[in-house]
Amino acid sequence: MYRILLTPRWWGINVFVVLAIPFCVFMGSWQLGRFEDRVDDHHAADEQAASARKQATRPLDELLPVDKSTVNRRTTATGTYDEQLLVPDRTVDDRTGYYVLTMLRTDSGEALPVVRGWLPGEADPAKAPAPPTGEVTVTGTLQASETPGDNGVSARGGLPTGQTAAISAASLVNLVPYDVYDAYVTLDKGDSGMTAAPLSRTQDSGLDLKAFQNLGYTAEWFAFVGFVVFMWFRLLRREVELARDAELGIVQADDEQDTAQDDTEGPESPREPAHSGV
Repeated sequence: MYRILLTPRWWGINVFVVLAIPFCVFMGSWQLGRFEDRVDDHHAADEQAASARKQATRPLDELLPVDKSTVNRRTTATGTYDEQLLVPDRTVDDRTGYYVLTMLRTDSGEALPVVRGWLPGEADPAKAPAPPTGEVTVTGTLQASETPGDNGVSARGGLPTGQTAAISAASLVNLVPYDVYDAYVTLDKGDSGMTAAPLSRTQDSGLDLKAFQNLGYTAEWFAFVGFVVFMWFRLLRREVELARDAELGIVQADDEQDTAQDDTEGPESPREPAHSGV
């Protein structure tokens, strides 16, 4: 009865199953490995960030360009405050507010974006404290430029004049008339009574949407293994039952069924000629 497994049709099905199962297992294991690698990268990035904040403060120029080894390092820079912008839709302690971002003009001619602090409520230039005048030296944590739409950074446009959704050189260069460092600094203590802004989430830490996509793909590949096995057994069971029914005479051959149907219908009656009234 199981000789049907040796038919050409079932040879093709069996070859597909034999190849599909290990392939799906391999792909599922690979996706799971990618997820684990991203989790490990996230933990390593957090440890690096914690270690970086404990290291000695260094001048800004010594830590640029920002990369994984310098992000979250404490730095210092000297210059004069100039243009001030507001960054709306920023949350601190589950409260929505905005950052007060001020450009620090340095001797190099470029400006360093400095997050001086956070205020609750809607972004309001009248409530944002004016920056100190004259030459100042700021000390804070070095951060990589933000990417709109990533790590919770808003990507919306059409903001009022004097506001920016992301703290990035690409965005700020269109708002101020001078070059901007491709980085920014968050002050250790909020300026002028403002709340100190929290550090941004570690960039490229690995534990992001892509990581959970890898985990979802893992489940899909292993689910497909179960689906292939289930369908193989279902097809086999169906054909075995049909073969058993045929042996018992329960299922008639197709030609016998067609003949029986023709016999029940009978010969077609001749059509009577139409009569027309006289």
